[in-house]
Amino acid sequence: MFPQVDTKVPGEVEEEVSRIYHKLFPQGKRGFVQQAFEWAESCFGGKFQDYQEIDARYHDFEHTLQGTLCLARLLYGREQAGTRPKMDERMFQLTLLAILFHDTGYLKKRDDTEGTGAKYTPIHVGRSAAFAKEFLSDKGYAEAEIAAIQNMINCTGVNADLKSLPFHDDLERTLGFSLATADLLGQMAARDYVDKLPVLYLEFAESARSNPDRPLRFMSNSAEELMRNTIPFWEKYVLPRINDDFGKLYLFLNQPYPDGPNHYITRVEQNMAKVRARMGSS
Repeated sequence: MFPQVDTKVPGEVEEEVSRIYHKLFPQGKRGFVQQAFEWAESCFGGKFQDYQEIDARYHDFEHTLQGTLCLARLLYGREQAGTRPKMDERMFQLTLLAILFHDTGYLKKRDDTEGTGAKYTPIHVGRSAAFAKEFLSDKGYAEAEIAAIQNMINCTGVNADLKSLPFHDDLERTLGFSLATADLLGQMAARDYVDKLPVLYLEFAESARSNPDRPLRFMSNSAEELMRNTIPFWEKYVLPRINDDFGKLYLFLNQPYPDGPNHYITRVEQNMAKVRARMGSS
């Protein structure tokens, strides 16, 4: 089993990711993970330029931390399995930055006083990629590195045309698919995922009001309908996405690899059972 980590506490996630980082790269750059987390927490906390603190209630900083923790564990499992192409320290760093910044597109400017960042749902992936470029350019990252981070972020779009993304090589593509896999599983395996579905519905509803010409792919007319649609979302979208499009990278979360139990898949299935129970009693 994975160590218990409370994703509501950024320091616990940072500590676990740092532990994984230094197991992968014993001679790696000290302090990198801490710096990356400080950057992300600063951005989500409204301390970067003229951006406000995150006010989206579902796509909050914990949501990012859930995906980040899952991604670090997946990449560690992949390296332990000896899979090629092998990931070097710099690519791990870029992938970590990509997951930490993948939902910065929900952040609003200070003069944006209408609604919450949920109104940016249809365009948040592109906004996140642009935000990452704005922030990391100031930190001295090279154009090619930022492009790799943007490609990885773009993998998370529900309508992303993965074949059209200009990956530099197979490793960059694999890391992008790993990130998108972790983004889905990290949130859906959370213990309070089912409880937070009504909050997700409120984000979708705000997006629909703000973007009548940009209907969401998985829009529902009520929180109850969203909950009811969660099972087909898992079975008909997420499972084909992580199996077929992303190449079953989640199997690197099996303990032990390749045939051991998968904590994340088990937790998602438990959440689907919880949804069925609630729908059956409603």
